[in-house]
Amino acid sequence: MVQPKLIIHGGAGSSIESKGGIDQVRKALYSVLEKIYPLFAQGISATDIVVEGCRLLEDEPLFNAGTGSVLQSDGQIRMSAGLMNGMTQSFSGVINISRVKNPIDLAKVLQDSMDRILSDHGATELARELQLPIYNPLIDRRLNEWVEERQHNFTREMANVVAEPARTGTIGVVALDTAGRLAAGTSTGGKGFERIGRVSDSPMPAGNYATSEAAVSCTGIGEDLIDECFAARLVVRGTDGLSLKDALDRSFAEATQRKRDFGAIAINSTGQIGLGKTCDVIVAAYHDGEQIGDSIEMEKGTQVLVI
Repeated sequence: MVQPKLIIHGGAGSSIESKGGIDQVRKALYSVLEKIYPLFAQGISATDIVVEGCRLLEDEPLFNAGTGSVLQSDGQIRMSAGLMNGMTQSFSGVINISRVKNPIDLAKVLQDSMDRILSDHGATELARELQLPIYNPLIDRRLNEWVEERQHNFTREMANVVAEPARTGTIGVVALDTAGRLAAGTSTGGKGFERIGRVSDSPMPAGNYATSEAAVSCTGIGEDLIDECFAARLVVRGTDGLSLKDALDRSFAEATQRKRDFGAIAINSTGQIGLGKTCDVIVAAYHDGEQIGDSIEMEKGTQVLVI
């Protein structure tokens, strides 16, 4: 049996404004790890672990996914999610879906579909077919952000992580199970105040990718991640023989040179856990079977960590 590994994230950006914010975020992340990690002992697959972890993170109002998602420029919430099973190398996802609680659930259903990525109307029709209850993910903080930003004609630059206005924000889970299977899932409420119809990196291989060799979930500026095709690039480098550390170092050095703004979490088939960032903060935490740790207070700027 393989020692299972788990890493999760709750966004990336410029800062967590207060020590109280840090403590609150750490508590939320650790709570998810403590609930999910024991499921490995029951033989639950990496894909199902990822889905359950994403659901818990989507339900946490601190993060920009599911409940707590940001509003787009027209005042509506549209969410996206991607899921990839590394063993079958199958990607599924939904794009810009509204009025559901957990977009990752729809991505999971689509793993067994001939049509594995659905956008707005198609995703909504699937939710109806599944008889999912209508759910409003709006919270007061996000509504107040939108009202304030509307006064600035949606032009103000913002990139704080938690409990503050957000231009970046995603949740993600990467898992290696006891059978050595890898999976990755990513879910987002978008960057906030964006043009209607904008698509994030989360339901794309640029932001979420897995094979039998490695799995990656990304967070940050979606357009930067798409331009780099970052998750897929990182996985391919590991598959082609680079160590996780070397793949992260090389990929984040390139991203820094091109002035990209994002972070990523990863696990490879040997059980190494890794993360990296070009931004100031990536809100991530991991469980390696012996201890829980996090990246919340890493030094600013480009950093890579492998456990």
